[in-house]
Amino acid sequence: MPKRTPRKVVNRQRYQDYKNAAKHFCEAAEVAMEHSYWTAAGVLIVHSAIAYADAISIKFSGQKSSSTNHEDSIALVDEAIADGVEKKNAINQLRRIIEEKTKVSYSGDLYGEPLIRELWKRLVRFQTWAVRILGR
Repeated sequence: MPKRTPRKVVNRQRYQDYKNAAKHFCEAAEVAMEHSYWTAAGVLIVHSAIAYADAISIKFSGQKSSSTNHEDSIALVDEAIADGVEKKNAINQLRRIIEEKTKVSYSGDLYGEPLIRELWKRLVRFQTWAVRILGR
């Protein structure tokens, strides 16, 4: 039997708070990139993606990950949304962002411009899907 992702119950109305936080992290990442603060932009991109993932799982399941492993948030999004090509592609973008975060966190390396440009593209793809399914 697969391991159950640690989670906590969250009032579904709170999804909007997480969506707003995700938007703010995204906007701050843009500002950081404008000033070539690549590591700061990377951290903000990761947090934006995770906040969008939390917003989705809260809105559609009333739960969010309580794990310190950010990869667990991927599993909750996967559980909360019906299967489809768009979901598969969006989760792939989220997974790739979180994988890069894990690499940088444990290697001691800093984010550089090429990696941030790639993470940014992935965030925009994930964000586009997330905003569409979250609505207003």
